[in-house]
Amino acid sequence: MAGTFPVGLAKGANQEAKKLGIKLVVLDSKGDVQKQGSDMQDLVAQKVDGILIVPNSPGPAQAMVDQAVAAKIPVASVHGTVGTGPTDVPYSKLSFTMNESATVLGTEEAKLAEKALPNGGQVAIITGAAGFLENTTWTQGFKDGLAAKGGFTIVATQPGDWTPEAGQAACQGILSAHPSVDLFYAISDDMATGCAKAVAAAHSSAKILGNGGSAAGISCIKDGSIYGDVCYKPVDEGAKAVDTLYQQITGKTAASHKVLTYDTPAITLSNIDQCVAQW
Repeated sequence: MAGTFPVGLAKGANQEAKKLGIKLVVLDSKGDVQKQGSDMQDLVAQKVDGILIVPNSPGPAQAMVDQAVAAKIPVASVHGTVGTGPTDVPYSKLSFTMNESATVLGTEEAKLAEKALPNGGQVAIITGAAGFLENTTWTQGFKDGLAAKGGFTIVATQPGDWTPEAGQAACQGILSAHPSVDLFYAISDDMATGCAKAVAAAHSSAKILGNGGSAAGISCIKDGSIYGDVCYKPVDEGAKAVDTLYQQITGKTAASHKVLTYDTPAITLSNIDQCVAQW
């Protein structure tokens, strides 16, 4: 709950829990892996019927899942990967994973870059906090797409720690070292909005791509400070995760053991109405 996106996940989960008439316990790890482990221990001790985990880190999350499953509690992951295996297959002990498609994200962001810079240019990437698998999975398809197109050079990659302030600082540093950078790809809207401030302060003409379809991100697309985005829907995602696990627990459906996704359209000012902000 330290970021706006997981707050949206929790909102959708709570709404669906009320709709289904079930009790939902929401524990906030505050981005701390050790606290998340302690939270999982508490839930196992409470003998809850099922657990949804938004993993802080894939490796430690695997041990947490193992502990819960050993206590015969079904677990599913949401908006993140458990374990170090392929991202398109859930960790073997999970019931399912509810997540955005990293492949679709990377492909769509590369298309947005090509649309923003038809003749190519210098690109910088702003990743999240160190240790998050998304730093790799959410950028690989983007890099592959740009390489296939040709004419693009990635001149810098800096962490923005998922926050507007750190995103702004990262972009400021990159602009100092590479003042002619043409485009920033920030893997979350929070960092993209901070980057927009850095670009404006430096009087740079660099275009910015965000990710997530947040209210702040959409506002920046409307005012022109962010060029494009990929629309995520955390409220829908949280609701769908609760319903899917509930259906399994109550015996209405079997565990799918799949990565379940939903539509995440790429947006610019021309089709901004396709994304209604959920965070």
